[in-house]
Amino acid sequence: MNILITGGAGFIGSHISEKYVKEGHNVYCLDNFMNGSLFNIRHLLTHRNFKLINGDILDSNLLEKVMANVDSVMHLAAQIHVDRSVVEPKLTYDINVLGTQNVLELARRHDVENIIHTSTSEVYGTAQYAPMDEKHPLDAPHPYGASKVAADRMAYAYHQTYGLPVKIVRPFNVFGPRQKDGGYGGVISIFIKRCIAGQPPLIYGEGNQMRDYTYVLDVVEAFDQILNSDKDFNGSPVNLGTGKEISIRELAEEIIRLTGREGNLKPVHIAPRQGEVMRLVSNISRAKELFGYDPKYSFEEGLSKLVEWYTHYRGEEWVKPA
Repeated sequence: MNILITGGAGFIGSHISEKYVKEGHNVYCLDNFMNGSLFNIRHLLTHRNFKLINGDILDSNLLEKVMANVDSVMHLAAQIHVDRSVVEPKLTYDINVLGTQNVLELARRHDVENIIHTSTSEVYGTAQYAPMDEKHPLDAPHPYGASKVAADRMAYAYHQTYGLPVKIVRPFNVFGPRQKDGGYGGVISIFIKRCIAGQPPLIYGEGNQMRDYTYVLDVVEAFDQILNSDKDFNGSPVNLGTGKEISIRELAEEIIRLTGREGNLKPVHIAPRQGEVMRLVSNISRAKELFGYDPKYSFEEGLSKLVEWYTHYRGEEWVKPA
């Protein structure tokens, strides 16, 4: 296949790019490096079937050229930080809504066979019931979540109006190697890096926020299953999570233990964060039914792998020491 991955140098996108390059597909990685990193994909740059395109999803002319060559699109490019969305709501809207509309429209014009649109569990807001299925109300409390709601519903509208073969996925709190240690969604990476440096995890509020953490390789496998599925999703979204939850306080304590800092560090509680979603836990029945989704990595296993990765890869660009 010829696969376009928007945000292909980012956290999840780079893992997907890596998978398809290794399998021999032609991968077009489009990234403007707002969130992505050249480090994430530098091992792919010498592959003949990998093409890096330094560009933006807001550039319709560029998308027009790229889309003419692809069979499938995996759309992950986004402004992903909640805190930044509070400060820069227009930037967040432009990238997440207008950029997504560009991707959908150009995919429609070029009759792209498969499109996966990456939404987020943040569209739901705090759980009104749990576990949260895809029919849960969309109640995002911050500009980031609102922009992702709009993009999510735009993808649905393109399916319903034009018959665009787009499938919408809503991942729940993905974590793993290459995740940035900054911003709202990178709490695991932030905690690990602080503990390795001998600094206590900083918890907003009491730490009772509940999250459903999903290891990145399970999400990559799910994307592949969706891409190759012949099931009709009928434009409806599908959750990607584990169905299990853990509190931020418990998370901090587990990371302290895994980094060998028990007895030396204790979490420090600071003022609650404005617009904080307090509980997210997925119902993954639809994903199981549609394409046999079955997460392989337990939270404990994934967390151990990430701690090990951070232990060996340090520095601004995570260069492995000799």
